[in-house]
Amino acid sequence: MPGPLAGLKVLDFSTLLPGPFATMMLADLGADVLRVESPSRPDMVRMMPPISSDGNSAAHGYLNRSKRSIAVDLKTPEGLEVVRRLVREYDIVIEQFRPGVMDRLGAGYEALSAINPGLIYCSITGYGQTGPYKDRAGHDMNYLAIAGVLGYNGRKASGPGPIAVQVADVAGGSCHAVIGILAAVLHRGRTGEGQYIDVSMTDAAFSMHALTAPGALMGGDAPALENTQLNGGSFYDCYETADGRHFSVGGLEPQFFMQFCAAIGRPELAPQGLDLRPASVAALKQEIRAEMKKKTWAEWSQVFAALDSCTEPVLTFAEAAAHPHAVARELIVQVPQLDGSVQPQLASPIKFSRSQPRYDYSGVSLGTHTNEVLREAGFSDEEIAAARARNAVA
Repeated sequence: MPGPLAGLKVLDFSTLLPGPFATMMLADLGADVLRVESPSRPDMVRMMPPISSDGNSAAHGYLNRSKRSIAVDLKTPEGLEVVRRLVREYDIVIEQFRPGVMDRLGAGYEALSAINPGLIYCSITGYGQTGPYKDRAGHDMNYLAIAGVLGYNGRKASGPGPIAVQVADVAGGSCHAVIGILAAVLHRGRTGEGQYIDVSMTDAAFSMHALTAPGALMGGDAPALENTQLNGGSFYDCYETADGRHFSVGGLEPQFFMQFCAAIGRPELAPQGLDLRPASVAALKQEIRAEMKKKTWAEWSQVFAALDSCTEPVLTFAEAAAHPHAVARELIVQVPQLDGSVQPQLASPIKFSRSQPRYDYSGVSLGTHTNEVLREAGFSDEEIAAARARNAVA
């Protein structure tokens, strides 16, 4: 059965992570995504090791699965004409350049919506289209820093530190872009109107202060390193085992913490979980640390597997991928490559009762579908040859 987004056509001008992750989500759900790539400035993700059997990086193969690729130089009149003709038949444009770049190239929202008034055009940037930082360069960690997230991520003894996954890029840029795009699709369905969407990864990261912002804004209860229930300011934390591995202990509710304390042989500690005074928390955590170091990771795994206490082992990526729950939920899929081999990839995490995600093929080489797409758009073989001769397409 076709995916729920079958029929939607997306022109993807983005590179690196936020935009490609967003369009991968759309492609997984059935959208027809066409990557419009520069023939002279290849996406750096293509070069990230390891390289798979088809000559593309594993990361590129994952982020760009089920997408077609056309190589177009937007700095040439012929390349811009390709985009102008394509956009007549497309619903959505996603781009990830700094503000103003697409306008200068002649492919900004105003120019393309004049051709296709129903166009939904989404720009993903670090700091948004307005404000004093709009033209500033940045990466995931910078957006989290400016948004105040890193200010209470880390330890008092060592200070703030980077987060292992790209929260601002993916949870901020990619997911909020998809939400905005799908909302705009619904709006267009009611009104016939397209619109422009401005997604700032910093704005999106700032919105994630869901549990700390209310108190900080209304009561001056500012979050800081190890001063909230969820960032080390309570027993909710990770604890080392006898063999140097770790367990996550998250049973904030009394019934869960009672089970945990009983399991480590210290039931008398359970009432202390409600005492959030810093000195009391420090003493309780020291007791827990001492008990957790009495058994190995494997021994504690056996103990807590039988309990429902919000206590789980900290897994490596390989262990997580092989975990029975991940296997049962089919979180790894084998995606075909155009050379006939397959590449293991992360599956779409969204489960539908009537639809299945699309995994047509892993990300393809630059410009694989250029001729195919141009012919579909009505270009003659002579026009294609002329555009190639001027290096407008590749």
